[in-house]
Amino acid sequence: MTRRSTATLMALGVAGLLAFDLAASPPNPYRAPPAFAFGSGLAAAGGFCGALPD
Repeated sequence: MTRRSTATLMALGVAGLLAFDLAASPPNPYRAPPAFAFGSGLAAAGGFCGALPD
């Protein structure tokens, strides 16, 4: 395989994956989490390994 054919196959694969993802669950901006939540008042979800227990 040449570099061009490999790159074309990868681009088609990524485009197909994105198309499948968008078809399976269309984006909803009203339910999406904020990209940056600095000072938004939202509680942090998940854990942090360096956090000490209370």
